[in-house]
Amino acid sequence: MAVAELWETLNQAILAYTGLSPTAFFTAVAVAAALYHVVSGIFAPPPPPRQRPREEPEAEPLPPPVQLGEVDEEELRQYDGSDPKKPLLMAIKGQIYDVTQSRMFYGPGGPYALFAGKDASRALAKMSFEPQDLNGDTSGLGPFELDALQDWEYKFMSKYVKVGTIKKAAPAEDGTTSKSHTPLWWQ
Repeated sequence: MAVAELWETLNQAILAYTGLSPTAFFTAVAVAAALYHVVSGIFAPPPPPRQRPREEPEAEPLPPPVQLGEVDEEELRQYDGSDPKKPLLMAIKGQIYDVTQSRMFYGPGGPYALFAGKDASRALAKMSFEPQDLNGDTSGLGPFELDALQDWEYKFMSKYVKVGTIKKAAPAEDGTTSKSHTPLWWQ
């Protein structure tokens, strides 16, 4: 009986204090709670994004650059990115740089992959992707092209480690070609 008496007392109190029937009172309370929840949700900060577990393995750290010294263009071609165990190298004005850290650009499938393993001086100076320009010959370039090449060289000097130089074939005094330690662009 106590529960029935309590319910009847509650009904009389609701009617006396609010002037509403108990059904109307509890409906109004439910609507107010729902309205509060909606309004507070609009002004509350969004929940932080859920972190997805990383499924890709951590990238291995790059090996330290290997100093090659003087190599010829044929030896440089071995470092074009086709062997993932070898560093990725390219040259500008006879200076060889390790561009392994930018494999996504100079490695296989990258936008500048055709420069890897070569002296790309002429192509960079002319802003060219033509196969005939993929060499270190800077003869016949105009002042704007030479300035562009100089800008590329500064960029490479500041970003990549120099690991060697290219031995160029130069005409000897007897008319044959011999290996010269001075790049053609100095002559």
